[in-house]
Amino acid sequence: MDKLQQIVKETPTGYWNDSCHIDELDYAIERGATGATTNPVIATSVLGQDLKRYEQFIKDSVSSNKSATEDDIAWLTIEYMAILGAKKLEPIFDTKKGTGRLSIQTNTKYFRNTEKLIEQAIYFNSLAKNMQIKMPTTKAAIPAFEEVTYQGISVNATVSFSVSQYIAVAEAIERGLARRKKEGKSNDEINPIVTIMQGRIDDWLKISIPRNNTIIDPQAHEMAGVLIIRHAYEIFKKRGYKAKILGAAYRNLYHVSELIGGDILHTIPHKWQVYYNSSNIKVEDTMSKPIPSHLLESLLQFDEFQKAYNEDGLKVEEFDTYGATLKTLLQFSEGYDELIRIIRPFLIPKA
Repeated sequence: MDKLQQIVKETPTGYWNDSCHIDELDYAIERGATGATTNPVIATSVLGQDLKRYEQFIKDSVSSNKSATEDDIAWLTIEYMAILGAKKLEPIFDTKKGTGRLSIQTNTKYFRNTEKLIEQAIYFNSLAKNMQIKMPTTKAAIPAFEEVTYQGISVNATVSFSVSQYIAVAEAIERGLARRKKEGKSNDEINPIVTIMQGRIDDWLKISIPRNNTIIDPQAHEMAGVLIIRHAYEIFKKRGYKAKILGAAYRNLYHVSELIGGDILHTIPHKWQVYYNSSNIKVEDTMSKPIPSHLLESLLQFDEFQKAYNEDGLKVEEFDTYGATLKTLLQFSEGYDELIRIIRPFLIPKA
C-alpha cells in the first residue's frame, strides 16, 4: 500500500491532489485523495503539460465569442478545467464528509476588492455542485469569507501563512454560519477550509532570517511551517471552528511526516505524492507529540516567525504586506500572465 493511501486509511488525516490535471487526479483518487485544487500557476502548468486536451475548447471559445478578450478566454478555460476536475471528483462527493470538492481560485487581481471577490465566488459556485471557492487571505477578503459562507458556499482561504490569518478567516466563517443559523438555514453541507502554505512560509523565512546576519539549526528552517500548522491546529481543536486546516506547498519530508494523525488535510502536487509514496515515512500519529522546543525557541528569536506563529502576530491590516503574502500574490499574478501568453496565439496567430 502506498504511504499516502495508508495515512488516509489508518488516520483521520486526508489529502487532496494539488492540481486539476486529469491524469494526476486519477493517480491521487486511486490512492485515497478526496479533493483537488487549482490556482493560476497550477492552471498554467496544466495547460503547458496537457494543452492537447484543452486546445479544441480554447479554439471553440475563441470562435463562438467574437468580442472576447484574451482574459475572457483565459477565464473560460480555467473554468472548464475546474469543471472537468469537479466531474472527476463527483463519485466521492459527500457534503457530510466534506469530500469530493474541487477548489477554484478567484482572480488574484481582486485581492483588494471585497465586492468583486464575493461576486466571482458566487458565480464560480454555480459551475458545479461540488465547487469550493478559493480566495486570498487579505484584508478585503475577510468580510468576503463571511458573506460567501452566509450564501451557503464552501470556501478555501489561500495565500495564508500564519495562525492569525487562520483565526481571522475561521472567525469570519463562524459569523457567516451564525447568520445562517439565526435564519433557520442548515450549515450541515458547508465544508470550509483554511489553507496554510507551510512551504511558502519556510521559503520566506529562509530569505528573511539571513538578513539578521544569523544562522540557525537547518531543521528549524524546514520545520517552521509545520510548527505553525501544529499551533493553528491546537486552536482549531480548542475553539471548535468548523474551518479545517489544509497544508500546502510541499518542500520536504517533514511537511507530511510531522503532520499525520490530526483531523487535517494536505494538498500535495503529483511530484511530491510520488516522492512520499516511495519514501520510508512511518505512518504514526505525529501531531499528538509535543512540538520540539529547541526548534520553536530557535525560530521565536525572529520577528517574521513570530508574526506567523503567534495568535496576534499579524493584524488584519498587515495581511497584505507580509512578505510571504507579497511573494505569493506576485507569483500568482505572474502565473496568470504566463497563462495569457499561452492563450494569446489562439486569438492572434503568427502571420
